[in-house]
Amino acid sequence: MLTPASWLYGVGAWVRNMLYDKGVFRQEKFDIPVLCVGNLSVGGTGKTPHVEMIVRNLASDVTMAVLSRGYKRATKGFVLANPKSTPREIGDEPMQIYSKFGSMVKVAVCESRAEGIRRLMKLYPQLELIVLDDAFQHRSVKPTASVLLMDYALPTYEDRLLPLGRLREQSNGIYRAEFVVVTKCPSGMTPLDVRLIRNELQLMSFQKLFFSRMEYGQLSPVFSDEAKYHVTLSGLTAKDSVMVMTGIANPRPLVRHLKIYPFRKKICHYPDHHEFSKKDIEDIERRFNKMKGEHRIILTTEKDAMRLQANPYFPHHLKPFTFYIPVSVRMVPGQEDGDFMTAVRDSLGFPTDLPDSAIYESPSPADYDSSTSEDTSSSTVSDTSGDSDSSEESYPSDTSSFEDRDFTSGYPSDGHVSFDDDDHESDFD
Repeated sequence: MLTPASWLYGVGAWVRNMLYDKGVFRQEKFDIPVLCVGNLSVGGTGKTPHVEMIVRNLASDVTMAVLSRGYKRATKGFVLANPKSTPREIGDEPMQIYSKFGSMVKVAVCESRAEGIRRLMKLYPQLELIVLDDAFQHRSVKPTASVLLMDYALPTYEDRLLPLGRLREQSNGIYRAEFVVVTKCPSGMTPLDVRLIRNELQLMSFQKLFFSRMEYGQLSPVFSDEAKYHVTLSGLTAKDSVMVMTGIANPRPLVRHLKIYPFRKKICHYPDHHEFSKKDIEDIERRFNKMKGEHRIILTTEKDAMRLQANPYFPHHLKPFTFYIPVSVRMVPGQEDGDFMTAVRDSLGFPTDLPDSAIYESPSPADYDSSTSEDTSSSTVSDTSGDSDSSEESYPSDTSSFEDRDFTSGYPSDGHVSFDDDDHESDFD
């Protein structure tokens, strides 16, 4: 049944794009530069970290705004982020961007990107740039330039249309983008790998190809007001247990990253943008209480942290033990098409003769959690509250029963999935 459905979906996507290409459907162009960041697939390529990287490199000298749809928010229409905004009002990804850059850029959500741009321009006539987050298929807006992201592990030329695969439209949609970024590249990628991808894509002469990697940062408390401990991944041992709780499109890279550490792992995965219900939270609490370990924590993603912070059901006694791991983007150096941010600046008409630190700012390796950047001589869990007994708080240590699931055949799309990891190995291979 999936093949006919995928064929019908493809016909609809092709007709829609053809009508835009022929000018039957109108595209609106605006007086200020508009940069679109998106992909051809349904998620998991790292859009938000790439948008953050672009904001970090432009906001110091460009007055800008980020406009998103605000997926799964409870509100409708145009909403401007403010200090009282919640993920329920604007969505978890816009909330994450606002929490980091709200003092530097405007953040808004609107289903209609054209209407959202008009509202932003009216509210802030001084704007010099609007970045559209996840708007590659929103063709009613004619962007100045587009950045298309493609997952290294599932390139568009190996994928298929929904629902048989994960493509939102035909793979030739890639030719609408000025910049193509292959994301989540492995550290061992060789020049031959780069050449093979370039040959497969067969990009046009006006297009530039770049490669990026995801880098994981130091653990941070989800509930900073309740933080009592300083925890590092490299400080945890085989005697410790970590419940990894994710509600993102593609948890594989995170699980792979955690495989290098010896602690016991219990993985609990929910659908992308999942809104944790009271039952979900009770289930998480029950499973955490049954975990064995000298030290036990809950680890989640930065996007999930946005929703958990606003969740009224999350138990107070678990807050000191709940952490998130931030992720950021590092562009692979020495690329054939030059420096990514310099190319983006040039396409938008902004100066490119700035100091390197302003054009291309990447966090230093010392900012990231690794065996070489952490002080592993310190204890696994450091008490930061001044109460030396607080680290001795104990929970029942029964062994919980988790459902085994092999994720290698595809991404889970509904329901939550969890599995036991008694052998310190992950089912993500």
